[in-house]
Amino acid sequence: MASAFFLLLLAFGVGLGFLLRPVSLPSEGVALYVPPEVSAHWIADRLQRQGVIRSSLCFRIYIHWQGIDQRISPGEYLFRGRLSLAQVAEQLARGPVRWRITVPEGYTLEQLAELLQAKGIADSQEFWQVAEHYPFSYSFLHEAPAGRRRLEGYLFPDTYVVPAGTPLPEILNLMLERFAQVSREMDLEAGAREQGLTLNQLVTMASLVEREAKYDDERPLIAGVLYHRLHIGMPLQVDATVAYALNQWDRPLTHSDLQVDSPYNTYRIQGLPPGPIAFPGKASLEAVLYPQATDYLYYVAKPDGHHAFARTLIEHEENIRRYQG
Repeated sequence: MASAFFLLLLAFGVGLGFLLRPVSLPSEGVALYVPPEVSAHWIADRLQRQGVIRSSLCFRIYIHWQGIDQRISPGEYLFRGRLSLAQVAEQLARGPVRWRITVPEGYTLEQLAELLQAKGIADSQEFWQVAEHYPFSYSFLHEAPAGRRRLEGYLFPDTYVVPAGTPLPEILNLMLERFAQVSREMDLEAGAREQGLTLNQLVTMASLVEREAKYDDERPLIAGVLYHRLHIGMPLQVDATVAYALNQWDRPLTHSDLQVDSPYNTYRIQGLPPGPIAFPGKASLEAVLYPQATDYLYYVAKPDGHHAFARTLIEHEENIRRYQG
């Protein structure tokens, strides 16, 4: 019995020793992106799958014992060389080497502020201070509304990878520079003039299309409807502008919502709001540069996210009963 117990202990020790042995990683290293609010279990499993550690369980026990599991920051980590379990844990404790920031199309400044705070990149107070007051040197911002909405629509939706610790002004400048690049490639200023708009008005129109259309193939037609309303002097009556005024995107709008006193409420104002209501992507910018000519004046969302279009209010009301009644 004693010898069997000794052999069991020996086997356990050998097995544990193997699990704790350092792992030799490829020369280019192994990258791991840690999203916000994931568990230590998730991180350990990914590290084991990518061959950075040998045992997810041993790793979780170790980082819990060291108090590391509660202070792993979101971001991108790079593991290189020959690393022991303790060295991998130490790198996680030090923090990421890169931040990966994905800004979806249709995001607003409010949503971007929440995203950066969740990633531990910048708190809300810092974000709004920089967004409103930092002296970014882009001519297109001269047309933008002054104040905290100044950058709305001009932080281009894309994925940005920056070294961890990059100051917030540099991060926002990258997004503005990406917009400037897209603007040059698409020649937005010339396109705006062809539509009889300023650049700010064109980006504003694109932001309405971005929030109203779910599918790219409908964006030019929705742009055409909005241009048609604009040209005949009809209020744009875009629900997304009211949602923006109220910062309320998670519920259907009520009749009283449509009465809100705001320069962004296109049920009450004539023409376009003073600035964009979201960050438009390339598809929406292209839609307002090349709208589909139409005599439609109305559209309503179907359950699948596409829209039913109508020329008259009677047809429109019938579509509402059919698809939203």
